[in-house]
Amino acid sequence: MHALEALWFTVVNWLSFHLVAPALAAVHLTRLIDNPQEIAQYFLLTAIQVAVIAFVFRPMESLWPLEEWAERKGTRIDRAYTLIKLFGLLPLVSYGVIAPIGHLLGGGGDDDASGIFSLQGAFPWLGHHPVVLFLAYYAIYDFVYYVVHRLQHRIPWWWALHSLHHSQKQLNCWSNDRDHYLDDLLEVICVSTVSVVIGVSPTEFALLVLIGELLQNFDHSNIRFRFGPVLDKILVDPKYHRLHHMIVDPDRPGLHDCNYSFVFPIWDILFGTALYGEPARPTGVGDPMVDADNTRGIVGQQLGVMKRFWASIRCKAGWRPGDVAFDENHRPVSVEEFDLHALEASQTPLSAVRDSR
Repeated sequence: MHALEALWFTVVNWLSFHLVAPALAAVHLTRLIDNPQEIAQYFLLTAIQVAVIAFVFRPMESLWPLEEWAERKGTRIDRAYTLIKLFGLLPLVSYGVIAPIGHLLGGGGDDDASGIFSLQGAFPWLGHHPVVLFLAYYAIYDFVYYVVHRLQHRIPWWWALHSLHHSQKQLNCWSNDRDHYLDDLLEVICVSTVSVVIGVSPTEFALLVLIGELLQNFDHSNIRFRFGPVLDKILVDPKYHRLHHMIVDPDRPGLHDCNYSFVFPIWDILFGTALYGEPARPTGVGDPMVDADNTRGIVGQQLGVMKRFWASIRCKAGWRPGDVAFDENHRPVSVEEFDLHALEASQTPLSAVRDSR
């Protein structure tokens, strides 16, 4: 164990000195970063994550696919999203924006556990049980994500952003990072703020993110795999999360309102949103305005989603909690105001469906 730790820090220090520090100096960002080793550690963890997706999860999809696809063309854009987010946008936001705010609120360096409300300060014995402390941090981290995820589906203007993630018909091991970048930013702000408040150090936060991301990559995989009737009540598996991505069933319109947990199903079980025993169903969205995201590239998707978001945030319907679809003008319309069967059959924008009734 000590040999692995020594190797880890040797690699981190080498990357920090030979790659990260020179890169920061080249773009004149040295003064913005307190410790280049944090960034080196982030990129090393991220490289491990991408390697696991590419060389473990992806082969598993070929060997044990849940859905058989004639081709995987629709998955390529998700891979691009993953690489752009993990190696570009996330470190830029985390270390250029979030980290400085964290130092102002929480103070201290990489190993500092101080915060506005320090979990370790409130329960000193946790400091002598690092594994228990980390599990406590992780439970809080996962619960915050559960709450944020529920809001992403309930608030129409936030669903306008999050719906891009759900538009994918070929759900796969790269799909976890298929998001609108404003949606990502809101998530990061929520989770990072709670992490700073309870005194999570940057190193601990990086590990929380890595474990969470890897589990979510696995949960999105097109793999014919489940943990079993006991373990699947403890950890989310691909079958469980796939039901969350199901297309709305007009005959059971509330069925998709389920399985929001990312890692621990306990949150779904406690709040009544867990769904077990349902066979695998097609993934994607029934709303043709959102489904149109699949015809666009990354830039087109980002711009198209912003139209839905801008139209939603400016009207009352965009702030009224509930399931919605979007009309020809990108404005949200409650599902109670139209016929889901007609929408599914026609696959035309809402105004045309309602005008024909």
